[in-house]
Formats: sequence, C-alpha cells, structure tokens
Amino acid sequence: MTDRDDAQVTIDSPAAVNRESVTDRRAQFRYGAVFLLTLAAVVFVIAAPSAGWSRAVTLAIESAALVVAIATSRERERVRHRRALAVGIVMVVLILGVGIGVVSEQLTAILLALVTAAVPVEIVRGVVRLLRERGVTLRAVAGALAIYLSIGLVFAWIISFITHVDSAAYFAQHTSGTEGDRVYFSFTVLTTTGFGDFSAATPVGHALAVIEMLTGQLYLVTVIGLLIGSFVERQKTT
Repeated sequence: MTDRDDAQVTIDSPAAVNRESVTDRRAQFRYGAVFLLTLAAVVFVIAAPSAGWSRAVTLAIESAALVVAIATSRERERVRHRRALAVGIVMVVLILGVGIGVVSEQLTAILLALVTAAVPVEIVRGVVRLLRERGVTLRAVAGALAIYLSIGLVFAWIISFITHVDSAAYFAQHTSGTEGDRVYFSFTVLTTTGFGDFSAATPVGHALAVIEMLTGQLYLVTVIGLLIGSFVERQKTT
C-alpha cells in the first residue's frame, strides 16, 4: 500500500507536464525558409531598379529571414518568440523610414549589411545544435546554403556603402553601378566566376575581392563539401 502511494506521488500532473513540454519545446529549424528568403532578396535586388521602395522591400525580405532565423533557432520557445517580436517591430520602423526616404542611402547600406550579417550569426548556433542533435539533414544543408548567400549579400552592401562615401568610380568600367550591379558583381567574385563585365578599380575594391573570393572558396570546399558528403553517406546507409 505504501509503495503504491509513493508511486502515485512521483507522477506529475498533466498540467505540469504540459507546461514543461511547452517551455522546453525544441526549435523547428526552418532554415529552408531562411534560404528561400535570402535567395529571393538576391534575385529581387538584381532585377529591381535602384529606388527607395526597392531598398525598403529588400530590407523587408532580409528582415523576414532574420525573424524566421531567430524564431526557429532559439532553445526555449518563449525566448525566441520575444526576440523575434522585438526585432520585427524595430525592423518595421526602419523599413518605413527607408521607404519614405527618411533613412539615407548610406545608412540603408549599413542597415542591410547588419541585418544580413545577423542572419548567419543566428543560424550558425542553430545549425551546430541541429548537427549535434540530429546529424546532417536537409535543414542543416539549407542553413549552410543560407549562410553562403548571406556572405555574398554582406559584401555587396559593403561595396554599396563604399560607393556612397567615395566619389571615385568603384569599377574599372568608370562606374559604380547600381545596387543590382553590385550584388551581381559580389556573387561573381564569391563564386570566382569572373565574367569580366565588372572589375574593381580601387585598392580597397581589390582587397575586398580577394577576401570574398577566399571566403567563398574555403566555405564551399570545407563547410558545404563536408555537409553534402556526410548527407549523401547518411542517405546511402539508411
């Protein structure tokens, strides 16, 4: 009788179990959505004209990617939802400022660089945790690819900022190009494609190009290569 009573005491109530499961609910790691949003930002900037509204849309897309990364990468649901809500509110105010022309182009380039750089910073921790908990999955690969695209965008925004503060033409073709041109150029450098229609003309541009080329190639060979190889091996063994 005593043993039964002791056993009943150790059983948690359904309400307590439910609260614990909600508090400790695992993140869903929606890195596929982050990758698609980042890819959409790349395509949009290249295709859209350089204008206040297009910069606002670009900032909105990148902000959405950041909010998704925050909302799905944190360990505790309450923490990640609060952070995502706070970031979302701030970004709405900034997007409106960019859209109506209150925020300058120089400051917009800085904002875009910071928001875009925050995406891989947020993703890295989640991807590492995801790899530890579940191994190499499609979500982990999508997160790594989202980081790769973000790297190209960050360099493009840095170039945009330089063109706004430096009167000299950034490219050897005697132009600083449009925002779409700079994103296009950044990804030709990141992937070492080098079509030749744009090339950096200044020492700063040369240095950035070398850093971006090395970053892109090392990331592809090490991170992406290892993840894809491990994923293929895992699929063969299952």
